[in-house]
Amino acid sequence: MPTALPVVGWCGRVGYDSESAGEVVLIDIDHILERNRGWAERQIRADPDLFRLLAKGQQPEMLWIGCSDSRVSPNLIMDLPPGDVFVHRNVANLVVPSDPSLLSVLQFAVEVLGVRRVVVCGHYGCAGVAAFLKGDPGGPAGDWLDNLHPVMRAYRSDLAGLNGDHLAQRLSELSVVDQVRKVAATAIVRDAWDAGADLEIHGLVYRIDNGRLRPLCRRTAGGALVLDSGRRQ
Repeated sequence: MPTALPVVGWCGRVGYDSESAGEVVLIDIDHILERNRGWAERQIRADPDLFRLLAKGQQPEMLWIGCSDSRVSPNLIMDLPPGDVFVHRNVANLVVPSDPSLLSVLQFAVEVLGVRRVVVCGHYGCAGVAAFLKGDPGGPAGDWLDNLHPVMRAYRSDLAGLNGDHLAQRLSELSVVDQVRKVAATAIVRDAWDAGADLEIHGLVYRIDNGRLRPLCRRTAGGALVLDSGRRQ
């Protein structure tokens, strides 16, 4: 049996696994390979042509920009099969204009794959947001999370008077809105819109405690950013 060890993240919370009552089970490589074989066999039984078609290439209609959190797996929470979603993930689902990794993914998705939707998805209970609010965690993580400072400044009035979980939740939401704006401001997206691309950008937030996604905002070519309340910005 794999050894069970408690895993404490930036938030100071122990990782949860239903079979180990609050502990994360360390799975060895042999177990991973065994589970992979079982998964592949189930997929083939359900759709004998799946892997043959996937091997011919990908045609996803969506780029997902989300958090690296292990509990927020895009294909799983949207109930979509392999090949339907092109994915970029980082700590706290940030869109940093100087990040070549993000920009290369966005360029490939828009210019080569021709995706029709870009989704920026945050989530409640984000360890990155919590670490930022607690203070600089140091190292590369601290440098990366510094990108949340402009969000705090831009939405100072919205965040005033909030603290604890309420502050973290609202910052997670407003950060998604800010990242949608940043995606829309990239030369990659602007050029695609100028060329007539049917491209939409959506901001979502995910609730880990009930598994549901909620829309926050959207942006289309030639239009203002529209919040989920219907108010334009």
